[in-house]
Amino acid sequence: MAAKKKAKTKKRASQPRKSEISVPEPPRDRPTFAQGYGIKPDGKGLIAWSDVCAKLAKSKNYWVATARPDGRPHSMPIWGVWLDGALIFGTDRNSRKARNLQGQPVAIVHLESGDDAVILECDAREVTDPSVIATVDSLYLKKYKMKLTDAPGVPYIVAMRPRVAFAWQERDFPVSATRWKF
Repeated sequence: MAAKKKAKTKKRASQPRKSEISVPEPPRDRPTFAQGYGIKPDGKGLIAWSDVCAKLAKSKNYWVATARPDGRPHSMPIWGVWLDGALIFGTDRNSRKARNLQGQPVAIVHLESGDDAVILECDAREVTDPSVIATVDSLYLKKYKMKLTDAPGVPYIVAMRPRVAFAWQERDFPVSATRWKF
């Protein structure tokens, strides 16, 4: 009996916290694709935002794409946590991605899978609130076995809040193709 109770507790502990995934459902519709993709205007098969938030909270690796001052793209994998509707990650203040975001605070974030796609067009802002940073450190410690603030370099902590998001699943595309506007 004690072993069963312990297993249930462990399972619950590995699930994302409510604040990691609880964001109101934004308006959703179909993304715009060329007519040949067969995307229908009806709402059948649209993905729930809560499902996307759960994937964002659970993911270990994310890709962030920024633009250099001359407009050339820069893409790098990062670790991060999904908290209150934003992906929060850290990098060295002098890194290319930090300098790009300081100059132009917009970026694309996506998960690793192209078969189970989640793509966010984001506005970026630096996180300086000590209570938010403490929460992020706690989530990083649980997820990555280290605090974000223990990373080398001068920390630049960024919240990436989506303006537009896209998601679909290859196995039932185009039925699941969904777009959200915030």
